[in-house]
Amino acid sequence: MHVGAAALALAPGLWPFAAGAVIANQAVLTAAGLWPRSTLLGPNITRLPPASAARGEIAITLDDGPDPEVTPAVLDQLDAAGARASFFCIAARAAAQPALTREIVRRGHAVQNHSFAHRHHFALLGPRGFAAEIGRAQAVLADLTGCAPHGFRAPAGLRNPLLDPVLHRLNLQLVSWTRRGFDTRDPDPARVLQRLTTKLAAGDILLLHDGNARRSASGRPVVLDVLPRLLQHCRDAGLRTVTLDAALPPRRELLRPSPSPTSGRGQG
Repeated sequence: MHVGAAALALAPGLWPFAAGAVIANQAVLTAAGLWPRSTLLGPNITRLPPASAARGEIAITLDDGPDPEVTPAVLDQLDAAGARASFFCIAARAAAQPALTREIVRRGHAVQNHSFAHRHHFALLGPRGFAAEIGRAQAVLADLTGCAPHGFRAPAGLRNPLLDPVLHRLNLQLVSWTRRGFDTRDPDPARVLQRLTTKLAAGDILLLHDGNARRSASGRPVVLDVLPRLLQHCRDAGLRTVTLDAALPPRRELLRPSPSPTSGRGQG
């Protein structure tokens, strides 16, 4: 669109159309980047696969940790309910809490990539910036846990059209969510829980935070009041929590072509 508009601008009478095309194109790209669940800029997982949903599975994800105060309590609550979750860790925080990061995995949960430093201007980075930020996080998290993440969540869910090729090279899938509680903003656990449980269904991906956790009026991190009630709601609804590693294959496996019905015949 930009190249075409530049060509049109060579004709003086068409420059208003060229300018309009550039503005419209940029508006669409910007809107797509500001909409965390958009698939206009590349693959973006907002729900678990149909096979997982058919088994009555959901995924609870927690962003922005690990936090030395909140994350251990979250792990204890998950253990008490026999639940599994996926932690989208900021790699710089994981590096500062290596034992806690390993403990997440030891207890049967998954550690995923939430960038290295969670930069506020992440969505404005170019290919080199994305590769440096995400690749560095991937190396740190793989070294700490012994397993390279295959899920990535952009800081605040914001991105631009240059992100997906970088994720492709790093064998990472962009994962957003089906519903979120806004637990970094809302201090009322009841409202946060309602956002997560209204129309909750198998296959949903839920977003909470063990880092940057908002505190309730009592001074307690909201997530610690919400999570036990959320897990009880899931049990009552017959829903089972799984990690993203269990529900989603790595990106390259998704892209691998299926064998043809005749492959392997007549051999040997």
